[in-house]
Amino acid sequence: MPHRNAPLTETGRLRLARCIVEQGWPVARAAERFQVSRPTATRWARRYQESGPAGMVDRSSRPHHSPHRTPTPVVRTIVHLRWKQRLGPVAIADRVGLAPSTVHRILVSCRINRLWHVDRATGEPIRRYEAERPGELVHLDIKKLGNIPDGGGWRILGHEQGLANHRAHIRQLRKTPGRPHVGYCYVHSAVDSRTRLAYSEALDDETAATAIAFLTRARHYFTGHGIAHIERVLTDNGSCYVSVAFGAHLLAEGIRHSRTRVRRPQTNGKVERFNRTLLNEWAYRRLYRSEQARRSALTNWLHHYNHHRRHTSIGGPPISRCTNVSGHYN
Repeated sequence: MPHRNAPLTETGRLRLARCIVEQGWPVARAAERFQVSRPTATRWARRYQESGPAGMVDRSSRPHHSPHRTPTPVVRTIVHLRWKQRLGPVAIADRVGLAPSTVHRILVSCRINRLWHVDRATGEPIRRYEAERPGELVHLDIKKLGNIPDGGGWRILGHEQGLANHRAHIRQLRKTPGRPHVGYCYVHSAVDSRTRLAYSEALDDETAATAIAFLTRARHYFTGHGIAHIERVLTDNGSCYVSVAFGAHLLAEGIRHSRTRVRRPQTNGKVERFNRTLLNEWAYRRLYRSEQARRSALTNWLHHYNHHRRHTSIGGPPISRCTNVSGHYN
C-alpha cells in the first residue's frame, strides 16, 4: 500500500513500465514524465519484464534470512509460559535468558501481549456469548457490602471514630426486629444479556423470599423498558437461588433456571462485571455519611448507567438496544 505522498500507485507503475518496455520510451524521459528518479523507473520496468502487471504490487521488505532471530524452541517456550502461566515479559525474560524488550516483541508478534481473551485463573480462552433477543437470558447475582454507620465510617473519620460509629450503629439496628444481618447491605442485581439493561436494589438480606420479591420487581422494571418476558435466568449456587421456593417461583412463572459451575463465576460474567462497575462508580465513588445516603444514590446512578453511560461491548448505553420503550423515540 503506497503512502500518501508516493508519486506512483500500482496503476501509475504499470503505465510507467509500459511506456518504457512496450512503447520504447527512454528511461530518462519516462522518469521525468512520471516525476520519479531514473533508478525507480528502471526498477519498475524490470519488474514488468519479469512478472507483468502482477509485478507492480508492493513486495515484503522482510529479509530472506535472519541469522540473529530468536530460535523457534525459545519462542515456543515464551508462548508456553505466557499462555499457561500468564507471566509477564520481565518474568519470562528471567526464565529464558533474554531481554524483556525482546520477549515483549515476541509476544506482540504472536498477538498474546494482552491476556484479555484468556481466563487468568485457568489459562483457557474466554468464550464470550450474548443472547439473541432481549429477555432470552437474565443474569442474577448478589453483592455483599458492609453498612456505613450513621455519621460516617473510617474512610472519612479515621479508624477510631469510625469504629465507634459502627458499634453504635449495630446496637441501634439490633433493636429492630427481623434484621438478622445488621452489619451488611446486600445489593441484588439483574442484567439482561442482550441489552445489558440492569436493575439493582440494596436490600437487608439474601433470603429466598427477598430474592423472589426482587426478581418480581426486576421483571416489572424490564417490562417497562420493552422486555416483556424473561425466558431464562442464570445464577450462581447461592443459598437463595438453590432453594426450593425460588425454583418453584421460576417454574410457576415459566422461567428456566440455569446455574453456574461451582467456583466458576466467569460463566455469570456479565453481572459480575456489572458488580465491579457498580462498586467503582456508586458504592466507593463518594464518601457517604450514612448507609441511607448511599442507598438513596443508587437509583440515580442506575438511571445514568442504563440511559447515559456508554457500554463498551454494545457501543452505547443499554437503553439503545431496548425497543418499544415508552417515550424513548420522542
